[in-house]
Amino acid sequence: MKLKGRVIVAGRVEGEALVSAQPLSFYGGVNPETGVIVEKGHMLQGAKVSGKILVFPYGKGSTVGSYVLYAMAKYGTAPKAILNREAEPIVVVGCILAKIPLADKFNLDPVENLKTGDMVRLWEDGRVEGWKP
Repeated sequence: MKLKGRVIVAGRVEGEALVSAQPLSFYGGVNPETGVIVEKGHMLQGAKVSGKILVFPYGKGSTVGSYVLYAMAKYGTAPKAILNREAEPIVVVGCILAKIPLADKFNLDPVENLKTGDMVRLWEDGRVEGWKP
């Protein structure tokens, strides 16, 4: 699977995908000390985002979410990269502060075309390759 998106924070990373069809709030939705999604009723509740290529439609919630992403980078619990359908300002600012690679507006929807457990490679120019391990 090959996708091409808009680069917001450049980076070249490879890792396992963690995919959600639901938006994600970092403030109150993710424990920054553990990297575990704690939002009640979220489809990924209990999943650990640390070291994953985190794929979700868009962020939601408080602007404090930006600082949660930054804290996660300091704790070593941040995702390796984030792929969104359309990144909103909370996720954008958080990724800039934390230096987490971020891309969005792909030619193919990453939420629909990537699956949890797929291996994913993100290139600096916004190319994404996904494959079954």
